Amino acid sequence: MNKLDRRKFLSLAAATSTLAFAPRIAFAAAAETDRRFIFIIQRGAADGLEIAPPVGDPDYARIRPALAHDAADVIKLDATFGLHASLVETAQMYQAGEVLLAHAIASPYRDRSHFDGQNVMECGGTAPYSLRDGWMNRLAGLLPKTRTPPTAFAPTVPMALRGSQRVTSYAPSKLPGAKDDLLGRVALLYQYDPQLQSLWASALEARGLAGEDASDKASITIGKLAATFMKKADGPRLAMIETNGWDTHNQQKARSERLLSGLDAMLASLRDNLGPVWAQTTVLVATEFGRTAAANGTGGTDHGTASLALLAGGAVKGGRMIADWPGLAPKALYENRDLKPTNGLDALIAGAAAESFALDPVRVTATLFPDGLKTKPMSGLIRV
Repeated sequence: MNKLDRRKFLSLAAATSTLAFAPRIAFAAAAETDRRFIFIIQRGAADGLEIAPPVGDPDYARIRPALAHDAADVIKLDATFGLHASLVETAQMYQAGEVLLAHAIASPYRDRSHFDGQNVMECGGTAPYSLRDGWMNRLAGLLPKTRTPPTAFAPTVPMALRGSQRVTSYAPSKLPGAKDDLLGRVALLYQYDPQLQSLWASALEARGLAGEDASDKASITIGKLAATFMKKADGPRLAMIETNGWDTHNQQKARSERLLSGLDAMLASLRDNLGPVWAQTTVLVATEFGRTAAANGTGGTDHGTASLALLAGGAVKGGRMIADWPGLAPKALYENRDLKPTNGLDALIAGAAAESFALDPVRVTATLFPDGLKTKPMSGLIRV
C-alpha cells in the first residue's frame, strides 16, 4: 500500500469534513463543568419587531401597516407581545419555561454599519475595533483548561472566539469528496497511530454528520452537529454558530418566515440531540442591531437600533419577557426612526455567562466587557 505523507493526510481530512450548508459553527474548549453555553449570532441585523411583534401596542400597526402582524396570526405570549408564527418549537420551549426573551435590547453601538456593529458585539467593546479579541475567547480563559483546544468549523474563526486562547479550525474544502475505498485504506494505515487515528476518526464523524448534501436541512444539521460534539463528556462547553441573511431591506415578510423557521429548527435540533445535556445548556441568540420601526418602499426595513435577544435551554429561567417597553409612538422612537434601546445586550450576556458557569458576575463583566464601566449584569437568568 502506498504511504501518505502528512500533508496529503491533512488535505484529505479537510476534504472529508466539508460542511455543505450556509450556517457555520465554532467550538471552544471543554471545561470541568456540566454546563454548556452556545452563542448563535444573527448576522445582518434581525428585526426584533418581526421576531416578537408587539401586537398589543396601539402604534404598532400604524407605524408599519404593510408589515404588521395581526394578533390572530402570531403565537400569543401576553397582552402586548406574540411570537412569529414560524417559531412553533420556540413557543413550546417558552411555555415549558426554557426560553427567555429580552426586547428593546442593544449593544453600546449606535451607528448602523454591519461590520462595526458586529465588531462591537463580538469583541465586547464600546466602539468599533477598540478591542482585539472576543468576549467568548476571554470567557474561555476564565474556565479550567482542558486537552481539547477550541475548534472552529468555518473558513475563519468568528471574532467573538478570537484571542489568546488556542483555537483550531477546519475550513470547508472545495476538493471533491474522497471515495470510500480510499477512506478505508487511510483508516487501516493510521489505525495504530494514537494521534492520527483520533484525528481521522473525528474527520470521518464530521463528514458523516454533514452528509452528502445537507444544504436543504442546514439548520437541523448544524444543530445536530453541535449537539453531538457538546454532549460528549470531554466535548466543548462553549460554542458559536453563525447564521446569515437577516439584512431584510426588501421582501421582509417572506424572508423572515424562512429565516425564523430555520432558527426555530436549529433550536429544536439542539434540544432534541443534546438529550439530557439540554438541562445544562444555555443558548444565546442575538444580532448586531435592529431595524427601523417603519417599513421602506420595497417591503422591508432599514438599519435600526434596538432589537430582540433570547436565551434558550433547560438551564434557563424562561417562560417570560424582559422588556422595559418604550412603545412605538413617534416621540418614543430613537432618533425618530428606531425602537429605543432600554436593555443592554452586554448586561444580558454577562449575567447569563456568569450564572451559567457559577462565576463571579463582577469578574465576568469586567473580563468580557472591560470598556463598559457602567454595565451591571442581569441576574436571575439561569437555574442554579
